[in-house]
Amino acid sequence: MNCQVSHFTLGAYYDTGPLKWLYFVIILSVYILIVLSNLLLIIVICLNRTLHEPMYIFLCSLFMNELFGSTALFPMLLWEIIQDVHIITAFFCFLQIFLVHSYILNLAVMSYDRYVAICRPLQYRTIMTLNKAALFAVLIWIYSFIRCFITISLTLRLTLCGNFIDNLFCHNYLIVRLACSDTQLNNIYGFFATASTLLLPLMPILFSYAHILRVALSCPQKGRKAVHTCIPHIVSLLNFALGSFLDILQTRFNLSTAPVVIRIVFPLYFYVLQPILNPIMYGMKTSAIQTACKDSIKIKKIIQNRLGTCDTTTL
Repeated sequence: MNCQVSHFTLGAYYDTGPLKWLYFVIILSVYILIVLSNLLLIIVICLNRTLHEPMYIFLCSLFMNELFGSTALFPMLLWEIIQDVHIITAFFCFLQIFLVHSYILNLAVMSYDRYVAICRPLQYRTIMTLNKAALFAVLIWIYSFIRCFITISLTLRLTLCGNFIDNLFCHNYLIVRLACSDTQLNNIYGFFATASTLLLPLMPILFSYAHILRVALSCPQKGRKAVHTCIPHIVSLLNFALGSFLDILQTRFNLSTAPVVIRIVFPLYFYVLQPILNPIMYGMKTSAIQTACKDSIKIKKIIQNRLGTCDTTTL
């Protein structure tokens, strides 16, 4: 880094006094819930051969992404809550930026998968093969890492004239705003990266759901089933859109005079509600996952009963 900034001060915190341990317990409980719910569904999908289908490969990738981003945010957030001085080293700041990345590409391929399954069911097995689904999942992760690597590399070349970030966690755009050197290259790359990450995936999403809606209107009986299977995807997309809007509002506009609650809720909304909502939605609305979870519980009970019987016999 060209500047001598060794740490950043996170300014969206406030002195909670004796309530900081209450907030610590609440955030820790939320983090544990996120980890357990996403990890449970990942294990269920991996261990059940009946779920080794393209749709569940994308779901597994989505849940892994949520674990990845949450782990980048929450441990540091918990540490900041119990500290009196809310600072983060430059290394951990950029590491946090690298790990917390968008997953709209996951939503795009999931939308395309639902389009093929609903609008072209007879060709689904030939169009969306397991190998192709796995390739899509790998490419999504590779793209996200490359994009984040380039973003951070361009930011590291800047000369910074400050170290105050008005947020709960590190955000690349807010660091670029601290620069007193030329940021034209960062702005150009940021524009094209945002367009490729948000606008390009939006095209297959709109295309897929437009055709799904057409099928739903032309065949009501089939349409009800199609809408039912797409509800989690639609809710996740709407939640992503709202979270992205709040993130842009919080980073692009000066909210220093806004109430403290708004300055805290806006940056946390996307990284808290999305990882909690998605496992619940997909777990409740996807019958195959429900069946797999029930079967896993039954198998566990049978094994426990057999082990208990063996112990009794031995005695």
